[in-house]
Amino acid sequence: MRKLTAAELDAMVAEAIVDAYDAYEQLGAFHAVIDDRLALPFDTTVLGAAVTVTAVQLRPGSGVVALCKRGRHRQAIGILDLPPPEPTPQGWAWVEAYRHWAP
Repeated sequence: MRKLTAAELDAMVAEAIVDAYDAYEQLGAFHAVIDDRLALPFDTTVLGAAVTVTAVQLRPGSGVVALCKRGRHRQAIGILDLPPPEPTPQGWAWVEAYRHWAP
C-alpha cells in the first residue's frame, strides 16, 4: 500500500466522523468503519511473534483494539500499537486514517 497524503487521510477522517458530535462518537464511528472495511483475518507480527488478527473491538479506556491470537493464546492490542502487516489487507487505509486522527 502506498503512503497516503495528509489530504487523503483528512478526507477519510471527515468521511468516518461526518455524523459524530463529540470525541466519544467519533471513536465509535472509527470503530464502525474499521470493523466494516478491514478485511479479517490477517496475519502480522507483534513483538517478534506471528499472530492472527481475528476481529476489532471498541473497549473502554483502550479505544479500538485488534483481537490477536497465537495458538491457544488471545490478546487485545490497541490498533494504534499494531504494526502494519505485509502485505496490508484491504481496508488498512482506515487504520491509517484512525492513526492520523487519534490524539
